[in-house]
Amino acid sequence: MGLLRKSRWMFLALLLSLVPASSLAGVLISVGVAPPVLPVYVQPPCPQPGWMWTPGYWAYGDDGYYWVPGAWVPAPYTGALWTPPYWGWSGGLYVFHGGYWGPHVGYYGGVNYGFGYGGIGFAGGIWRGHDFVYNTAVVHVNNVYVHNTYVDRTVVERNTIANDRHVAYSGGPGGINHQPLPEERSAMREQHMAATSVQQQHMQAARSDKSFYVHNNGGHPQTLAAERPMGYTNHRAPSNVRPQQPNSFNNNHGNSNAAQNRPQYQNQPSRQPQYQQQQSHGNNQPPRNESRPAPQHEQSRPQPQHEEKSPKEHR
Repeated sequence: MGLLRKSRWMFLALLLSLVPASSLAGVLISVGVAPPVLPVYVQPPCPQPGWMWTPGYWAYGDDGYYWVPGAWVPAPYTGALWTPPYWGWSGGLYVFHGGYWGPHVGYYGGVNYGFGYGGIGFAGGIWRGHDFVYNTAVVHVNNVYVHNTYVDRTVVERNTIANDRHVAYSGGPGGINHQPLPEERSAMREQHMAATSVQQQHMQAARSDKSFYVHNNGGHPQTLAAERPMGYTNHRAPSNVRPQQPNSFNNNHGNSNAAQNRPQYQNQPSRQPQYQQQQSHGNNQPPRNESRPAPQHEQSRPQPQHEEKSPKEHR
């Protein structure tokens, strides 16, 4: 048993030595058991301009897997896009890769989290100068406060990997089969920023709440998504508030009491995904008809449309 444990640590040390420096913070945990399937939930509306959707995901703590609810969070700087974390398969273990901010969305294993994160890139909106414009074909906004919107369904179809089984990991037995595209590899080599203190506080609130753990909820947490991060105490800002530039972002620590800051959006009945393009299988080969992601920064400017949308459902 001691030799097996030592061999596992040696393997992880070798794996870390092969990972780019910008990604070191994301490869810290390896587990012998696959994460549960991704739950289906309704996305809360974006509460104010310049906030970005961060999908919910399974993390791992002292008591096993626990759910970190999806949440809208303030963008740390103008032009920032979030690459969500994911579980990958390597050397017989499920390895966690943390998320990060950067000018482009990188590789997240082809895992379809929904709401613009269909497995390849991000289809939920684009930056237009200092303003983020939301694609209401896939994200839900509070149109009392958020007015920069447009509708583009074709980008959603081009960047979707079907995930009927709601698999939460890439590679390995039954995992998502998507190898990084050149654009994703390029984004992985860019300068990155780790999760903000607001995001870290949100994760720690979930970790400290036993109701989020699989062994207590059977893989079906009561709370699945949040309009704001747990513990975030700032009140709603005026609709003209814009994200600040790097190095001037004020990380708000708020209240660390998870029970008092429980998200409002809870489990909803499952429905079929609104869009699917291809079925992925865990055979470690790229899908045959895999499409390349459209550029994530604006090429031609769609005209903003003001329309009220009903909440979108995860897949």
